[in-house]
Amino acid sequence: MDGLFIRSIEENMPLEIIYLADNHELSQRKLIVLEVNEEFIRAYCLLRKQVRTFKRENILSIMPETRLKKRYLH
Repeated sequence: MDGLFIRSIEENMPLEIIYLADNHELSQRKLIVLEVNEEFIRAYCLLRKQVRTFKRENILSIMPETRLKKRYLH
């Protein structure tokens, strides 16, 4: 997981996470990591368009952002 966070910081690479909020609601976020420590991730949230702090223990899943490319047949 740390490797993806560092890559996001260094390459400005968007990540997708599944996050469990304190109110027990699940959300899917696309973000670019700005800072990492042992307990929290500070990241620019592309959904909310602002810097947010995420608890590492509440991140259930993380992966590089996947953009589906449509292919058209001619």
